[in-house]
Amino acid sequence: MSALSGKVQTVLGLVDPDLLGRTMTHEHLTMSFEFNYTPPAPGDEAVAENPFQMQHMHWLRQNPYSCRENLLLQQEAKTLGDELLAFKKAGGGTIVENTTTGIDRDLPALRQLAKDTGIHIIAGAGFYVDCTHTEATRRMSVEKLTDIIVGEVLHGADGTDVRCGVIGEIGTGWPITESETKVLRATAHAQAQLGCPVIIHPGRNPAAPTEVVRILQEAGGDISKTVMSHLDRTLFDEGELLEFANLGSYLEYDLFGVEVLNYPFNLEVDMPSDSQRVKALAFLVKEGYEDKLLMAHDIHTKHRLTKFGGHGYAHILKNIVPKMLTRGISQHQVDKILIDNPKRWLTFK
Repeated sequence: MSALSGKVQTVLGLVDPDLLGRTMTHEHLTMSFEFNYTPPAPGDEAVAENPFQMQHMHWLRQNPYSCRENLLLQQEAKTLGDELLAFKKAGGGTIVENTTTGIDRDLPALRQLAKDTGIHIIAGAGFYVDCTHTEATRRMSVEKLTDIIVGEVLHGADGTDVRCGVIGEIGTGWPITESETKVLRATAHAQAQLGCPVIIHPGRNPAAPTEVVRILQEAGGDISKTVMSHLDRTLFDEGELLEFANLGSYLEYDLFGVEVLNYPFNLEVDMPSDSQRVKALAFLVKEGYEDKLLMAHDIHTKHRLTKFGGHGYAHILKNIVPKMLTRGISQHQVDKILIDNPKRWLTFK
């Protein structure tokens, strides 16, 4: 643990936090999202079988989970170098890769991408949502789950010597299941041992983030080093958002680039636009939370890569930051959100 203290752990080893640069704190480079496949609407089957054509791109953007091939991001692992080099050219320095056990984490591919591009890549330890847990995982005790997570950070994961530098994204649904609760408790126990960063995927309900924090706190977790992801699809009421912000976690708006009419996983949600996400960030900055804000795209499907006509990993740096500067967020505050806050969160105690 002494060797980790004050450092950030990437797939290539420990680095000084000051070397991270502009950081996307919630992305995927290799993963499978096939477990969330949603059959296309009647009449759209032919489009879903052959989606990557110009005339079909609008359909794909609105129905990204109705095409199986679109959900297999891991197929692009060997071609993501160009995507990351575009991110680097735009001023990017680090990607936190949130793929965990159960959704095709590929640590050798991440290590090769880091070597090829010079981008710092930080891999995630732990387990995703319940439906990706194996029966063996569900039968494990909190102590066993803790040992696995600690081992993935200290020694390497998936039979490799590639070490994870963050726990997460730890997945929860709503309501939180027994298996997910055990993983959350194990996450808190591992964090208490390691002094490491944690990142959470909350269930799609406004009550979910607070409930996750409660479970983590009761198990000894450090909320000040924990990120709550996906707030842009979870908390919309300003009063509820501020109430949650007071609990002390990092507040992550990580779906930049997603602009859909219907959110297939919760049709009651009106997915915000990027302009509305910027407005939410400006509100939180005004309320004094600039030291707790993080941003990302959560790219997890092929259609969001530039190769397939998407926005890519440089979208925030190229398009969103200029917008932020016109909406009451200063360059100093932008640098806090993209550089200082990620650096502080990712540094081991």
